[in-house]
Amino acid sequence: MRILPVSFGHPDAVKLSDEVQLEYQARYGDEGDLTPLEPAHFAPPRGLYLIAYEDDGTPVATGGWRAQDRNDEGYADGDAELKRMYVVPAARGRGLARRILALLEEDARAAGRVRMVLETGTEQPEAIALYTSSGYAPAERKFGFYREYEASRCFTKPLRRGAVPSAVGTGTGGAVR
Repeated sequence: MRILPVSFGHPDAVKLSDEVQLEYQARYGDEGDLTPLEPAHFAPPRGLYLIAYEDDGTPVATGGWRAQDRNDEGYADGDAELKRMYVVPAARGRGLARRILALLEEDARAAGRVRMVLETGTEQPEAIALYTSSGYAPAERKFGFYREYEASRCFTKPLRRGAVPSAVGTGTGGAVR
């Protein structure tokens, strides 16, 4: 297994993004995640996009982070937003999401980001389990594109070494995506 940095516009990234959109559509019964994303959002040093490849070159998992600062969607200065965490069904249960998550957190920390944030949704219980078991806590206030949606769940994790997350409440809103 190799985990490599790629552009969000790379053909393998586009392929897996299309697959995760189909999964969102099936789970939520809608058109998928409409959050505006561009390859430049994930360009270092203000982001990173990773793909895990099987030894034969098959792309099987993705994830990225992009810098966010205080804005009208509820982000705070120094946030790193986790996006497009996805593992193809045939590769699930092998710890790939956890490995990608750890690499993304380390990269965001090295880039000077102070908090990792994410939106997910009620129809993704395995994602919620991954994040909570990795030290993420429900956000005090919801943020992001789906912050007004009832099914939305927002989580945060401090990126400073030794920091302890504080759980306050989940609020209400849209899907993770």
